[in-house]
Amino acid sequence: MSSLSLAVRDSTTMLRRNLLHARRYPSMTLNLLLTPVMLLLLFVYIFGDAMSAGLGGGADRSDYVAYLLPGLLLMTVGSTTIGTAVSVSNDMTEGIIARFRTMAIHRASVLVGHVIGSVAQCLMSVVLVGAVGVAVGFRSTDATVLEWLAAFGLVTLFALALTWIAVGMGLVSPNAEAASNNAMPLIFLPLISSTFVPLDSMPGWFQPIAEYQPFTPAIETLRGLLLGTEIGHNGWLAVAWCVGLAVLGYVWSTAKFDGDPK
Repeated sequence: MSSLSLAVRDSTTMLRRNLLHARRYPSMTLNLLLTPVMLLLLFVYIFGDAMSAGLGGGADRSDYVAYLLPGLLLMTVGSTTIGTAVSVSNDMTEGIIARFRTMAIHRASVLVGHVIGSVAQCLMSVVLVGAVGVAVGFRSTDATVLEWLAAFGLVTLFALALTWIAVGMGLVSPNAEAASNNAMPLIFLPLISSTFVPLDSMPGWFQPIAEYQPFTPAIETLRGLLLGTEIGHNGWLAVAWCVGLAVLGYVWSTAKFDGDPK
């Protein structure tokens, strides 16, 4: 058997293992998924009328739903990958990795299985939150098929990038609790981005903090694709952030995994 076919076979096995584990213990995924769903319902039905005033031009609650959902979709990705950090940390501390290392399996397949499984869970979570958004009034009537495909590609790339970062966080954490805490910026950063309000409505000193981070350009690009708003330079910035974070997370994770004696 060639090295490539061995890597594919072992990665598929590890992917199946991680998906079965997620199905048997869904509480982490459900708890993390509830955060963006509850925020969506809270900001639509409690703050919707007040927040829509900040959009200007006589915007109403339905306009705010359209503005809010793209940001919450990417926030869903960030929250879902926290479960990946916890899962990787559990594997590293419970001895299963030491057992895998005594077996004739492709070394990188352990991490690849986590990454592919996490990206799949992220996309399923995004679909669920998107369905809730449609139920409360989100509509994207002007987006073409190519724009929908580009939006799906962006969400997938964003999920891949954050997943590799989460894997690295799980590898360097001494236990599951620390992994969960270390990965909290993946939920915190969307809160200080353009998810809930436009950048120009923020204090001047705070706008650079919200603008120069990975979530804001990705959110603005997703809005542009789904709602027809101006994308500008946010498109290439979003792709650059995703590629940069994916490469950083991959190099960090593989270096830590290969050098960890456990």
